[in-house]
Amino acid sequence: MSQHAKRERLLLADLLEAVGPDAPTLCTGWTARDLAAHVVVRERRPDAAGGILIGALRNRLERVQAEFAAKPYEELIQLIRTGPPRMSPLGIKQLDEASNTVEFYVHTEDVRRAQPDWTPRPLDRVFEDALWARLEKAARVLGRKSPVGLVLRRPDGQTVVAHRGAPVVTVTGDPAEVMMFIFGRQDVAQVELEGDKEAVSRVREAKLGISS
Repeated sequence: MSQHAKRERLLLADLLEAVGPDAPTLCTGWTARDLAAHVVVRERRPDAAGGILIGALRNRLERVQAEFAAKPYEELIQLIRTGPPRMSPLGIKQLDEASNTVEFYVHTEDVRRAQPDWTPRPLDRVFEDALWARLEKAARVLGRKSPVGLVLRRPDGQTVVAHRGAPVVTVTGDPAEVMMFIFGRQDVAQVELEGDKEAVSRVREAKLGISS
């Protein structure tokens, strides 16, 4: 069985350690410390993590996340490396892959691409295919706030509809780059956009992704 999530987890932990707690990220208002706290809360405090998706729980999430952010940075990194608690469902490999492969990839890139000297990270075809498979399942949710019709396309021509509507904008790129785009990282995603000029501009400014 592939272990993409485990690999991305360790890459994220190593990167967070290397850049230090005060390094910037692509997540607005978050330093590397804040992002590390988010990852730990998501895995270890399900009572608060619901605030990621549910606006009514946002205050609780922010309070708990602030508590974790106050912990020693090295402790947060170690909690990321070691993964969820023993009894957590996320400890099951299949669920870990399903829940964390994209999460850790995107957040690793949130740290990498916020640094001034970042360069594209080459990915193997197996991992690209894994990202695309998850994109096919989640595209409608991630693209639900698009103000225009939105189609995602790989260079080989495979497509998935993220949002129905008109006019239509087509986003073409490698799966990892399309993933960054649909997760709201439009400014750094290395993709090509086709469509009406105004529609392209609107989708570049749209709040895509999973936030409530």
